[in-house]
Amino acid sequence: MSSTLTETIAPALETLRLRQAEPTTTPKEEATAAEAKDESGYPYARFLPHFDNTVKYPPLTDFEHHDPGLEALKHAEPRAFLNNATVSDLTPRFGAEVSGIQLHKLSATEKQQLALYVAQRGVVAFRDQDFQDQSPEWMLQDWGSFFGRLHIHPTSGHPKGYPEFHLVYRDAGKTFNYEFSDRFTSSVWHSDVTYEKQPPGLTTLWLFDSPSSGGDTAYVNQVEAYNRLSPSFRAYLETLEVVHSGVEQAEYSRRGNRGGTVRREPIETVHPLVSYLVPSVKQSQRDVRTHPVTGAKALYVNKQFSRRIVGLKQEESDAILNLFNHIALGVDFQVRVKWAPRTVVLWDNRITAHSAIVDFDSAQDGRRHGSRITPQAERPFLKRD
Repeated sequence: MSSTLTETIAPALETLRLRQAEPTTTPKEEATAAEAKDESGYPYARFLPHFDNTVKYPPLTDFEHHDPGLEALKHAEPRAFLNNATVSDLTPRFGAEVSGIQLHKLSATEKQQLALYVAQRGVVAFRDQDFQDQSPEWMLQDWGSFFGRLHIHPTSGHPKGYPEFHLVYRDAGKTFNYEFSDRFTSSVWHSDVTYEKQPPGLTTLWLFDSPSSGGDTAYVNQVEAYNRLSPSFRAYLETLEVVHSGVEQAEYSRRGNRGGTVRREPIETVHPLVSYLVPSVKQSQRDVRTHPVTGAKALYVNKQFSRRIVGLKQEESDAILNLFNHIALGVDFQVRVKWAPRTVVLWDNRITAHSAIVDFDSAQDGRRHGSRITPQAERPFLKRD
């Protein structure tokens, strides 16, 4: 489930600029989508994966990110948006399930509180939502753009006319996800597109259709993964930087997989191996940027995109990046979200990693069709004390 020049552009304007390369659906396309629905009986046919190998995007530009969760710190009741909700923590410190409120009805103030709450809990599943029945324009502009500049994935499928949606799809005939058949498991722990200079922050995922069982998503708390390490080892890790690469993902598509599309040339970016949760203060105003809520540090490595540690010999880098196993095996700082109809899951991509669990047979158990909205955040940053 997965996927930068300095220029400051408002998130909404940047999204509109990028979408000029692939216009929104025309009346003819809408009619085609309606016809597809009529023929298949599938109400979300308009959100099926589309690939266009003629579309190319320029490199992403830098922008200044303002985390809406910061505003919630000023509120008298930062969790007031949950006053009429039922909340159940998945574990004492990580993950939650919420029911009794509708995300699409939240005010701007309540969305600020939501951003803060997701940063604190890491991953939150909202049940019984009508989110997927809202218009694509609302999903992108009213919802996604509120949390940051919308990311367009360089290789994944998207609904025709709406490249800002990243689709996950697997049915009896095909899959458009990053999976392998030559390993024991298709699970790959990752944080989304960490090869970008400004990777995603608050991320939204929902499934239009899913098997009656199976196809869950696992999440790991990268803050707790960091905290479990010995103090001397943590201190050393904080001196290191890691190369994150999108090259392998792009080459996988160039070989004809997942639609064979590469819309933007892959990059490699260096990030600190350990970062603060939400750096947010302007660099020009302070020498360092720190988390406005807890100051917690988190591991910022993942097996899918982290390639090597800068300045170390290969054997040394490989030994330290055995952290991948520490992350994958840490069941006491992981949660598993079970999908149910009309569930929307939000997570903070900066301090979590996740993996799809492909434990179902799509020919027998049904289709898994979901969509992700992936607003970008700030560049990972570590304050060195």
